[in-house]
Amino acid sequence: MKIPMTIQAHQHSATQSPLQQAVVELEATFLAEMLKSAGLGTAPESFGGGAGEDQFASLLVQHQARQLAQSGGIGLSEVLFEAMKEKHDVE
Repeated sequence: MKIPMTIQAHQHSATQSPLQQAVVELEATFLAEMLKSAGLGTAPESFGGGAGEDQFASLLVQHQARQLAQSGGIGLSEVLFEAMKEKHDVE
């Protein structure tokens, strides 16, 4: 029985093929950049700012993007996986 990629994304990454892990990570990177462009992760001026705050905000955005991608994301990883699977004969 073949399980769709969106359901497999909920499983631990150890059960995913290296190709599946790679495309999910690629989608996470893409989502992180989109979230940064949308202004997520920028702290309000009332917090005082600083280099540490910027660093942790960046880590938070990356983690949120990874969680989004692993839970199905926007479907980019599934499309990439299907395209690459055909080329490399991976199931």
